[in-house]
Amino acid sequence: MIMASFLHSSPVTVLVVIGFVNAMMGTFLCPFAEAARAFFVFGDSLVDNGNNNYLATTARADSPPYGIDYPSGQPTGRFSNGFNIPDFISQELGSVSTLPYLSPELTGEKLLVGANFASAGIGILNDTGVQFINIIRMYRQLQYFEEYQQKVSALVGAQRTQLLVNQALVLITVGGNDFVNNYFLVPFSARSRQFAIPDYVKYLITEYRKLLEKLHELGARRVLVTGTGPLGCVPAELAMRGSNGQCAPELQQAASLFNPQLVQMLKGLNREYGSNVFIAANTDLMHRDFINDPQAYGFVTSKVACCGQGPYNGIGLCTAASNLCPNRDQYAFWDPFHPSQKANGFIVQSIMKGSTKYMYPMNLSTILALDSHLV
Repeated sequence: MIMASFLHSSPVTVLVVIGFVNAMMGTFLCPFAEAARAFFVFGDSLVDNGNNNYLATTARADSPPYGIDYPSGQPTGRFSNGFNIPDFISQELGSVSTLPYLSPELTGEKLLVGANFASAGIGILNDTGVQFINIIRMYRQLQYFEEYQQKVSALVGAQRTQLLVNQALVLITVGGNDFVNNYFLVPFSARSRQFAIPDYVKYLITEYRKLLEKLHELGARRVLVTGTGPLGCVPAELAMRGSNGQCAPELQQAASLFNPQLVQMLKGLNREYGSNVFIAANTDLMHRDFINDPQAYGFVTSKVACCGQGPYNGIGLCTAASNLCPNRDQYAFWDPFHPSQKANGFIVQSIMKGSTKYMYPMNLSTILALDSHLV
């Protein structure tokens, strides 16, 4: 591929290539040349910004009080009271939020901003989230990414499309549902009968590696890969599996096995590709900071969800009939599974500025500085 090694070229080479392309394309290229780098998002409900609104599925966030703190005050399909993690990253890139890939608004020059392919309920495995019926599984998200590139090629040409994709920032957040909505969903689930948890984790890592290799094959050269959060500490698990407000141990064990192996797998891929393509974000540790000391972050609680019902507001869905806290910024969790807008902001600040304890081998600020000559 002509541009496959573009990110690894010298700064002089890169500037010469960009200058040549601009000269060849003239003023037609100006909007793209001056824009922030493209941003692509893959994964589950933590990063879905509305794709499931366009699907016949029960995994939806298109009804109040979702979106109550979003600028429009309306539900958008984000599993948040306001902005989610991709929104805050887009702001750091100096860009507008990416549109859901299924949105009819994602046409023309809006395609050059990037796209969000994420879908609530999905996992690494195709059998994760089967109870939600119609969701965009990971293999399909990657097919949509290919389709997206065809659309952009029709708009600006294949070479410029490859340049856009190679220079883009990519975020992928997947894996939590493979535990919560698969292995531990019901007692004696099919996967729990098939695997002991250490073997299941190894299987997930092997399958995840295949997804990341495909993402690289499709042109991704800077990919933020988040681990799972502290799965046993979300309000839903405190309500269903916890004891006296303590995190559910079996889910915590799963996260403690999965996240280190994910980092090792990413290191192996980077060695194979000879470049820091994949950046590991330790979102487990980021969550633990405000779960263990919520007051230090301005939260009143990290155990009770703002919106829900039952113990810890952790039972069922967040709906208009749920208990709703008056001040969402005082709650680390918005609903039984998802961080509040304020918590998402803290997570992205750790992604931006965190030490190697949080971000390996470097944080997003460093990445943006290293790649600043590309845009």
